[in-house]
Amino acid sequence: MINVVFVASEAAPFAKTGGLADVAGSLPKALRSHDAFVKVYMPLHIKIAPHFREQMTFVGYTTVNMGWRTQYVGLLTMNYEGVDYYFIDNEFYFKRHALYGDGDDAERYIFFSKAVLASLKMTGNKPDIIHTNDWHTASINVLLDYYRKHDDFFDNIKSVFTIHNLRYQGVFDPYIMGDLLDLPYEYFHEDRLKFYDSINLLKGGIVFSDHVTTVSNSYAHEITFPYFGENLDGIINKYKYKLTGIVNGIDYDVYSPVTDQNIPVNFDMDHLEKKGEIKTYLQERFGLSVNHETPVLAIISRLADMKGLDLIRHILDELLELDVQLIVLGTGEKQYEDMFKHYQYRYPNKLAARIYFDQFESHAIYAGADLFIMPSLFEPCGLSQLIALRYGTIPVVRQIGGLKDTVIPYNKYTGEGNGFGFMNYNAHELLYTIKEALDFYHDKTSWISIMKQAMSADHSWERSSKEYLTVYRKVLGKEL
Repeated sequence: MINVVFVASEAAPFAKTGGLADVAGSLPKALRSHDAFVKVYMPLHIKIAPHFREQMTFVGYTTVNMGWRTQYVGLLTMNYEGVDYYFIDNEFYFKRHALYGDGDDAERYIFFSKAVLASLKMTGNKPDIIHTNDWHTASINVLLDYYRKHDDFFDNIKSVFTIHNLRYQGVFDPYIMGDLLDLPYEYFHEDRLKFYDSINLLKGGIVFSDHVTTVSNSYAHEITFPYFGENLDGIINKYKYKLTGIVNGIDYDVYSPVTDQNIPVNFDMDHLEKKGEIKTYLQERFGLSVNHETPVLAIISRLADMKGLDLIRHILDELLELDVQLIVLGTGEKQYEDMFKHYQYRYPNKLAARIYFDQFESHAIYAGADLFIMPSLFEPCGLSQLIALRYGTIPVVRQIGGLKDTVIPYNKYTGEGNGFGFMNYNAHELLYTIKEALDFYHDKTSWISIMKQAMSADHSWERSSKEYLTVYRKVLGKEL
């Protein structure tokens, strides 16, 4: 049995801003069913719901030094769906309404990293592996390297570091290396934390971990090149020997057309006509013209450049002149929020823009739409296309990163495929691909075949969790 401590800044269902939380909430559960004993550590964010807090048990407390301050570290725990979660309590750092975006984010998450290590020692829980995620927990990998030299407790603890999105790196003034991390000046070096005139915590995670993973095979390859490497392609290539791409999965207990309580009607591959009932429900709920034959397109996304929304901007007029309807759910950059509001005003019966996020509505949209549009500029993995496939909603994606690894373009000659894709970052290629998909939508025999192939694709954590176990065994020298 491999003893793993999984550390993340957020985890569903406790606190979530993006895909990291979904991974932290579902991968440990999948690992538990195999040869691993997993404990998850995360901050006790103020936004964690009271009904969860009421189930937590106080374990104990310790302290860590943060510059000239000594800071309290409270530790609480609860079991959720068979996994033990541990919560680091400090109201000074985590009694905030936002998980990220404050001016002291560096201090907050360096504290969290130190607090996790201090809590492990306090409880005597010495894991075989600490699995960290993104820059917020990358300090753990660096601190382990230093602590091993001074404290026998940390000897032989291995570390795995996962990059969920290379764009967000944790680049800060170098003063924090001594003031907050309490590291000697030797760590301010090109082969360690130094990044131009700053320090880069994500770089530290890459350098000091025993193995690095990222969230799809294609993204692992792409980030070795300057265009996707975000100024770290050099260091990534240096440590390429310890880099593995493992595509994310989704929790099939949460996303199931057969059992999902967030959709008005449940269905399976043998009863696809019930999916049409959900489509009618969507049209009524969102004020669209009720017409079963009109294809409903969906976008559920953070409204940001990386999601390819500038391509959508260029084709939106031409797209909405077709016999289609579009539902948009999400928040983000003001320019895109305003864009969808504007087009909803111009096409009130064809476009429903919901500039917020609602979990209930998202499930209904995934289940009831016909096409899911995801033309990302870059996409480390993407979870939305996996959810859409699960509900038989056919993705139209740019073949990049995890989208390339999970959506197989339909081949009309062989009948293979579960979606539609285009290669170049070009608005007219996107529009052409949507039109191609619409042609097959009106060929009901082909469309039902595509839907069934989409729903048959296995993107549960079963396979991916085994790949993580392979990485763990390799790090521990226990390869089968």
